[in-house]
Amino acid sequence: MGKLQSKFRKRSELYRASQGEKADNTYYDSQILQYEPAHHGSINTVTHLSPDLCVSGGSDQVVVVYDWKQGQVCQSFQGHNREVTKVLCYPGSTWIFSASRDKTVLMWDLNQGDEPIQEFCGHELVVNGIAISPDGRKLCTGSRDNWMCLWDIESAKCEHRHNISRNLVTHVCWVPASFSVVQTSEDKTIRVWDSRTWQVTNTFPAKQYIQTHCDVSPNGHYLVSSSNGFGGQGCEATLWDLRQPGCKVVEYRGHLQTTACCIFLPVFPGGSGQIATSSHDSSVKIWDQNTAVCLGTLSLDGAGPLVSLAPNDSTSLLCASFNAGLQHIQVDHGSLQAQGSGAGSGGAGSLDMRVVARF
Repeated sequence: MGKLQSKFRKRSELYRASQGEKADNTYYDSQILQYEPAHHGSINTVTHLSPDLCVSGGSDQVVVVYDWKQGQVCQSFQGHNREVTKVLCYPGSTWIFSASRDKTVLMWDLNQGDEPIQEFCGHELVVNGIAISPDGRKLCTGSRDNWMCLWDIESAKCEHRHNISRNLVTHVCWVPASFSVVQTSEDKTIRVWDSRTWQVTNTFPAKQYIQTHCDVSPNGHYLVSSSNGFGGQGCEATLWDLRQPGCKVVEYRGHLQTTACCIFLPVFPGGSGQIATSSHDSSVKIWDQNTAVCLGTLSLDGAGPLVSLAPNDSTSLLCASFNAGLQHIQVDHGSLQAQGSGAGSGGAGSLDMRVVARF
Protein backbone atom coordinates (compact mmCIF):
# COMPACT_ATOMS: atom_id res chain seq x y z
CA MET A 1 0.00 0.00 0.00
CA GLY A 2 2.89 2.36 0.78
CA LYS A 3 4.35 2.00 -2.71
CA LEU A 4 0.92 2.54 -4.26
CA GLN A 5 0.31 5.65 -2.18
CA SER A 6 3.78 6.91 -3.10
CA LYS A 7 3.05 6.40 -6.79
CA PHE A 8 -0.22 8.34 -6.54
CA ARG A 9 1.49 11.14 -4.61
CA LYS A 10 4.23 11.45 -7.24
CA ARG A 11 1.59 11.50 -9.97
CA SER A 12 -0.35 14.23 -8.16
CA GLU A 13 2.80 16.26 -7.47
CA LEU A 14 3.75 16.04 -11.14
CA TYR A 15 0.28 17.21 -12.10
CA ARG A 16 0.48 20.18 -9.75
CA ALA A 17 3.92 21.08 -11.07
CA SER A 18 2.67 20.89 -14.66
CA GLN A 19 -0.11 23.34 -13.77
CA GLY A 20 2.42 25.78 -12.32
CA GLU A 21 0.88 25.59 -8.86
CA LYS A 22 2.73 27.37 -6.10
CA ALA A 23 4.15 25.15 -3.39
CA ASP A 24 2.80 27.40 -0.64
CA ASN A 25 -0.81 27.31 -1.84
CA THR A 26 -2.67 26.65 1.41
CA TYR A 27 -5.83 25.36 -0.27
CA TYR A 28 -4.06 22.67 -2.27
CA ASP A 29 -2.37 21.11 0.73
CA SER A 30 0.68 19.00 -0.09
CA GLN A 31 -0.90 16.11 1.82
CA ILE A 32 -3.89 16.07 -0.53
CA LEU A 33 -3.61 14.08 -3.74
CA GLN A 34 -4.42 16.18 -6.79
CA TYR A 35 -5.48 13.94 -9.66
CA GLU A 36 -6.37 14.71 -13.26
CA PRO A 37 -9.53 16.88 -13.17
CA ALA A 38 -12.75 15.11 -14.08
CA HIS A 39 -14.30 18.27 -15.54
CA HIS A 40 -13.53 21.74 -16.82
CA GLY A 41 -15.82 24.10 -14.96
CA SER A 42 -18.32 23.70 -12.14
CA ILE A 43 -19.61 20.27 -11.13
CA ASN A 44 -23.33 19.97 -10.37
CA THR A 45 -23.78 16.33 -9.50
CA VAL A 46 -21.94 13.15 -8.47
CA THR A 47 -23.00 9.59 -7.68
CA HIS A 48 -21.46 6.13 -7.44
CA LEU A 49 -21.58 3.49 -10.18
CA SER A 50 -19.54 0.94 -8.24
CA PRO A 51 -17.24 0.92 -5.18
CA ASP A 52 -14.39 2.23 -7.37
CA LEU A 53 -16.21 4.32 -9.98
CA CYS A 54 -18.14 7.55 -9.68
CA VAL A 55 -20.19 9.42 -12.28
CA SER A 56 -20.41 13.20 -12.44
CA GLY A 57 -21.73 16.00 -14.61
CA GLY A 58 -21.42 19.76 -14.79
CA SER A 59 -21.17 22.94 -16.79
CA ASP A 60 -18.90 21.38 -19.43
CA GLN A 61 -21.91 19.31 -20.62
CA VAL A 62 -19.96 16.05 -20.21
CA VAL A 63 -20.86 12.95 -18.18
CA VAL A 64 -17.67 11.47 -16.73
CA VAL A 65 -17.02 8.03 -15.26
CA TYR A 66 -13.99 8.32 -12.98
CA ASP A 67 -11.93 5.77 -11.05
CA TRP A 68 -11.54 7.86 -7.92
CA LYS A 69 -9.25 5.33 -6.24
CA GLN A 70 -6.78 5.27 -9.15
CA GLY A 71 -7.24 8.95 -10.02
CA GLN A 72 -8.11 8.62 -13.69
CA VAL A 73 -10.96 9.10 -16.16
CA CYS A 74 -12.45 5.81 -17.37
CA GLN A 75 -15.03 7.12 -19.82
CA SER A 76 -16.60 10.39 -20.86
CA PHE A 77 -19.99 10.73 -22.55
CA GLN A 78 -20.80 13.74 -24.72
CA GLY A 79 -24.39 14.11 -25.90
CA HIS A 80 -25.91 17.05 -24.05
CA ASN A 81 -25.69 20.58 -25.46
CA ARG A 82 -26.32 22.35 -22.15
CA GLU A 83 -24.92 21.73 -18.68
CA VAL A 84 -25.66 18.47 -16.89
CA THR A 85 -27.83 18.91 -13.79
CA LYS A 86 -28.18 15.39 -12.37
CA VAL A 87 -26.68 11.94 -12.88
CA LEU A 88 -28.07 8.66 -11.58
CA CYS A 89 -27.02 5.00 -11.77
CA TYR A 90 -29.16 1.90 -11.44
CA PRO A 91 -27.67 -0.30 -8.68
CA GLY A 92 -25.93 -3.46 -9.79
CA SER A 93 -25.83 -2.41 -13.45
CA THR A 94 -23.74 -0.29 -15.81
CA TRP A 95 -26.66 2.01 -16.63
CA ILE A 96 -26.17 5.76 -16.26
CA PHE A 97 -28.85 8.44 -16.63
CA SER A 98 -28.08 12.13 -17.05
CA ALA A 99 -30.44 15.13 -16.94
CA SER A 100 -29.62 18.48 -18.46
CA ARG A 101 -30.60 22.07 -19.06
CA ASP A 102 -31.11 20.98 -22.68
CA LYS A 103 -34.50 19.58 -21.45
CA THR A 104 -33.55 15.94 -22.06
CA VAL A 105 -32.49 12.86 -20.13
CA LEU A 106 -29.98 10.54 -21.78
CA MET A 107 -29.29 6.91 -20.88
CA TRP A 108 -25.80 5.46 -21.24
CA ASP A 109 -24.27 2.04 -20.70
CA LEU A 110 -20.63 1.85 -19.65
CA ASN A 111 -20.25 -1.37 -21.66
CA GLN A 112 -21.90 -0.09 -24.87
CA GLY A 113 -19.66 2.60 -26.27
CA ASP A 114 -19.84 6.35 -25.90
CA GLU A 115 -23.22 7.04 -27.52
CA PRO A 116 -26.49 7.25 -25.56
CA ILE A 117 -28.58 4.08 -25.76
CA GLN A 118 -31.84 5.90 -25.01
CA GLU A 119 -33.18 9.45 -25.04
CA PHE A 120 -36.12 10.82 -23.08
CA CYS A 121 -37.53 14.00 -24.64
CA GLY A 122 -40.65 15.96 -23.75
CA HIS A 123 -39.87 18.52 -21.09
CA GLU A 124 -39.98 22.20 -21.95
CA LEU A 125 -37.42 23.44 -19.40
CA VAL A 126 -34.39 22.17 -17.48
CA VAL A 127 -34.74 18.67 -16.00
CA ASN A 128 -33.73 18.75 -12.33
CA GLY A 129 -34.99 15.41 -11.04
CA ILE A 130 -34.50 11.80 -12.14
CA ALA A 131 -35.29 8.56 -10.30
CA ILE A 132 -35.43 4.88 -11.29
CA SER A 133 -38.02 2.42 -10.03
CA PRO A 134 -36.69 -0.39 -7.81
CA ASP A 135 -37.28 -2.95 -10.58
CA GLY A 136 -35.36 -0.86 -13.14
CA ARG A 137 -38.28 -0.62 -15.56
CA LYS A 138 -39.50 2.96 -15.05
CA LEU A 139 -37.85 6.36 -15.04
CA CYS A 140 -39.33 9.38 -13.30
CA THR A 141 -38.34 12.88 -14.39
CA GLY A 142 -39.22 16.29 -12.99
CA SER A 143 -38.61 19.72 -14.45
CA ARG A 144 -38.99 23.44 -13.89
CA ASP A 145 -41.79 23.25 -16.48
CA ASN A 146 -44.11 21.97 -13.68
CA TRP A 147 -44.35 18.50 -15.24
CA MET A 148 -43.67 15.20 -13.53
CA CYS A 149 -43.27 12.39 -16.09
CA LEU A 150 -43.09 8.60 -15.86
CA TRP A 151 -41.31 6.77 -18.67
CA ASP A 152 -40.89 3.17 -19.75
CA ILE A 153 -37.12 2.75 -19.91
CA GLU A 154 -37.05 0.06 -22.60
CA SER A 155 -39.17 2.00 -25.10
CA ALA A 156 -38.44 5.56 -23.88
CA LYS A 157 -42.20 6.17 -24.07
CA CYS A 158 -43.77 8.63 -21.66
CA GLU A 159 -46.57 6.68 -19.98
CA HIS A 160 -47.82 9.34 -17.56
CA ARG A 161 -47.57 13.13 -17.31
CA HIS A 162 -48.92 15.41 -14.61
CA ASN A 163 -48.67 19.19 -14.43
CA ILE A 164 -49.17 21.09 -11.18
CA SER A 165 -49.07 24.88 -11.27
CA ARG A 166 -45.90 26.36 -9.71
CA ASN A 167 -44.42 22.90 -9.13
CA LEU A 168 -40.91 23.80 -10.28
CA VAL A 169 -39.26 20.47 -9.49
CA THR A 170 -35.82 20.60 -7.86
CA HIS A 171 -35.20 16.92 -7.04
CA VAL A 172 -36.84 13.48 -7.22
CA CYS A 173 -36.35 10.27 -5.18
CA TRP A 174 -37.94 6.85 -5.49
CA VAL A 175 -38.81 5.33 -2.12
CA PRO A 176 -37.04 1.92 -1.85
CA ALA A 177 -39.20 -1.19 -2.30
CA SER A 178 -42.34 0.83 -2.97
CA PHE A 179 -44.46 2.51 -5.64
CA SER A 180 -43.91 5.95 -4.11
CA VAL A 181 -41.91 8.84 -5.56
CA VAL A 182 -40.98 11.94 -3.56
CA GLN A 183 -40.16 15.32 -5.07
CA THR A 184 -39.11 18.74 -3.83
CA SER A 185 -40.06 22.01 -5.46
CA GLU A 186 -39.38 25.72 -5.69
CA ASP A 187 -42.92 26.26 -4.37
CA LYS A 188 -41.48 25.15 -0.97
CA THR A 189 -43.59 21.97 -1.01
CA ILE A 190 -42.75 18.26 -0.81
CA ARG A 191 -45.07 15.91 -2.69
CA VAL A 192 -45.42 12.12 -2.61
CA TRP A 193 -46.66 10.43 -5.80
CA ASP A 194 -48.11 6.98 -6.43
CA SER A 195 -46.38 5.65 -9.55
CA ARG A 196 -49.34 3.35 -10.34
CA THR A 197 -51.87 6.16 -10.70
CA TRP A 198 -49.43 9.06 -11.15
CA GLN A 199 -51.37 11.10 -8.63
CA VAL A 200 -50.16 13.00 -5.57
CA THR A 201 -51.03 11.02 -2.47
CA ASN A 202 -49.54 13.37 0.14
CA THR A 203 -48.39 16.96 0.27
CA PHE A 204 -46.21 18.04 3.19
CA PRO A 205 -46.74 21.41 4.90
CA ALA A 206 -44.95 24.10 2.90
CA LYS A 207 -41.63 25.26 4.33
CA GLN A 208 -40.59 28.90 4.50
CA TYR A 209 -37.94 28.52 1.80
CA ILE A 210 -37.45 26.68 -1.50
CA GLN A 211 -36.78 22.96 -1.05
CA THR A 212 -33.58 22.18 -2.96
CA HIS A 213 -32.98 18.46 -2.50
CA CYS A 214 -34.23 15.28 -0.82
CA ASP A 215 -33.14 11.76 0.05
CA VAL A 216 -34.93 8.69 1.40
CA SER A 217 -33.54 6.34 4.05
CA PRO A 218 -32.70 2.80 2.87
CA ASN A 219 -35.62 1.35 4.87
CA GLY A 220 -38.02 3.84 3.26
CA HIS A 221 -39.20 5.21 6.61
CA TYR A 222 -37.65 8.67 6.57
CA LEU A 223 -37.14 11.55 4.17
CA VAL A 224 -34.61 14.36 4.55
CA SER A 225 -35.05 17.60 2.61
CA SER A 226 -32.95 20.76 2.40
CA SER A 227 -33.80 24.46 2.06
CA ASN A 228 -32.29 27.47 0.41
CA GLY A 229 -31.73 30.65 2.39
CA PHE A 230 -29.17 33.28 3.32
CA GLY A 231 -27.52 34.66 6.42
CA GLY A 232 -28.42 31.55 8.35
CA GLN A 233 -32.15 32.05 7.71
CA GLY A 234 -33.60 28.94 6.14
CA CYS A 235 -30.51 26.96 5.09
CA GLU A 236 -31.66 23.97 7.16
CA ALA A 237 -32.30 20.31 6.44
CA THR A 238 -35.43 18.63 7.80
CA LEU A 239 -36.11 15.00 8.70
CA TRP A 240 -39.64 13.75 7.98
CA ASP A 241 -41.39 10.48 8.87
CA LEU A 242 -42.86 9.06 5.65
CA ARG A 243 -45.07 6.72 7.68
CA GLN A 244 -46.82 9.81 9.08
CA PRO A 245 -46.97 12.17 6.08
CA GLY A 246 -46.12 15.73 7.01
CA CYS A 247 -44.67 14.68 10.37
CA LYS A 248 -41.49 16.69 10.97
CA VAL A 249 -39.02 14.86 13.22
CA VAL A 250 -36.03 17.22 13.61
CA GLU A 251 -34.25 20.05 11.82
CA TYR A 252 -30.53 20.36 11.17
CA ARG A 253 -29.48 24.01 11.48
CA GLY A 254 -26.02 25.49 11.15
CA HIS A 255 -25.29 26.34 7.51
CA LEU A 256 -25.08 30.03 6.66
CA GLN A 257 -26.19 29.80 3.04
CA THR A 258 -28.40 27.52 0.93
CA THR A 259 -28.21 23.85 1.90
CA ALA A 260 -27.93 22.34 -1.57
CA CYS A 261 -27.69 18.63 -0.77
CA CYS A 262 -28.76 16.29 2.03
CA ILE A 263 -28.18 12.53 2.23
CA PHE A 264 -28.43 9.58 4.60
CA LEU A 265 -24.99 8.13 5.31
CA PRO A 266 -24.27 4.39 5.56
CA VAL A 267 -24.37 3.46 9.24
CA PHE A 268 -20.97 3.03 10.89
CA PRO A 269 -20.70 -0.37 12.68
CA GLY A 270 -22.03 0.10 16.17
CA GLY A 271 -23.08 3.66 15.39
CA SER A 272 -26.36 5.51 14.96
CA GLY A 273 -27.88 7.05 11.85
CA GLN A 274 -26.20 10.13 10.38
CA ILE A 275 -27.12 12.81 7.85
CA ALA A 276 -24.65 14.70 5.66
CA THR A 277 -25.33 18.12 4.16
CA SER A 278 -23.42 20.42 1.82
CA SER A 279 -23.98 24.10 1.27
CA HIS A 280 -23.29 27.19 -0.78
CA ASP A 281 -21.28 28.32 2.27
CA SER A 282 -18.53 25.88 1.13
CA SER A 283 -18.98 23.51 4.05
CA VAL A 284 -19.98 19.90 4.59
CA LYS A 285 -21.64 18.94 7.86
CA ILE A 286 -22.46 15.56 9.40
CA TRP A 287 -25.32 15.34 11.89
CA ASP A 288 -26.68 12.79 14.32
CA GLN A 289 -29.89 11.77 12.58
CA ASN A 290 -31.97 11.51 15.75
CA THR A 291 -30.67 14.35 17.93
CA ALA A 292 -29.75 16.84 15.15
CA VAL A 293 -26.40 17.47 16.88
CA CYS A 294 -23.69 18.53 14.43
CA LEU A 295 -20.94 15.92 14.74
CA GLY A 296 -18.45 17.51 12.37
CA THR A 297 -17.92 20.37 9.93
CA LEU A 298 -15.46 20.56 7.05
CA SER A 299 -14.96 23.99 5.48
CA LEU A 300 -13.55 24.09 1.95
CA ASP A 301 -12.73 27.76 1.63
CA GLY A 302 -12.56 28.85 -1.98
CA ALA A 303 -14.38 25.78 -3.31
CA GLY A 304 -17.58 27.76 -3.88
CA PRO A 305 -21.02 26.18 -3.57
CA LEU A 306 -20.93 22.48 -2.65
CA VAL A 307 -23.95 21.07 -4.42
CA SER A 308 -23.82 17.26 -4.41
CA LEU A 309 -22.66 14.44 -2.11
CA ALA A 310 -22.15 10.73 -2.78
CA PRO A 311 -21.26 8.41 0.10
CA ASN A 312 -19.10 5.39 -0.68
CA ASP A 313 -19.27 3.86 2.79
CA SER A 314 -19.43 5.10 6.36
CA THR A 315 -15.87 6.46 6.19
CA SER A 316 -15.73 8.27 2.85
CA LEU A 317 -17.83 10.42 0.57
CA LEU A 318 -17.41 12.47 -2.58
CA CYS A 319 -18.41 16.10 -2.83
CA ALA A 320 -19.02 18.15 -6.00
CA SER A 321 -17.99 21.81 -5.99
CA PHE A 322 -18.33 24.80 -8.30
CA ASN A 323 -14.71 25.97 -8.07
CA ALA A 324 -12.54 23.05 -6.98
CA GLY A 325 -13.70 19.91 -8.76
CA LEU A 326 -14.58 16.73 -6.92
CA GLN A 327 -13.39 16.24 -3.35
CA HIS A 328 -12.77 12.86 -1.73
CA ILE A 329 -13.56 13.33 1.96
CA GLN A 330 -12.46 10.83 4.59
CA VAL A 331 -14.47 10.57 7.81
CA ASP A 332 -12.75 9.28 10.94
CA HIS A 333 -15.18 8.00 13.58
CA GLY A 334 -12.42 7.39 16.14
CA SER A 335 -13.07 10.46 18.27
CA LEU A 336 -16.79 9.81 18.15
CA GLN A 337 -16.34 6.22 19.34
CA ALA A 338 -14.05 7.36 22.14
CA GLN A 339 -16.77 9.60 23.51
CA GLY A 340 -19.18 6.68 23.70
CA SER A 341 -22.72 7.51 24.66
CA GLY A 342 -21.81 11.16 25.13
CA ALA A 343 -20.46 11.50 21.62
CA GLY A 344 -22.85 14.20 20.59
CA SER A 345 -22.47 16.40 23.63
CA GLY A 346 -19.36 18.08 22.32
CA GLY A 347 -21.15 19.44 19.25
CA ALA A 348 -19.18 20.13 16.09
CA GLY A 349 -15.81 18.46 15.88
CA SER A 350 -16.69 15.03 17.23
CA LEU A 351 -15.92 13.61 13.80
CA ASP A 352 -12.62 14.16 12.03
CA MET A 353 -13.29 15.06 8.37
CA ARG A 354 -10.58 15.83 5.85
CA VAL A 355 -10.03 15.98 2.12
CA VAL A 356 -7.61 13.29 0.94
CA ALA A 357 -7.87 13.79 -2.84
CA ARG A 358 -9.22 16.21 -5.46
CA PHE A 359 -9.97 15.60 -9.09
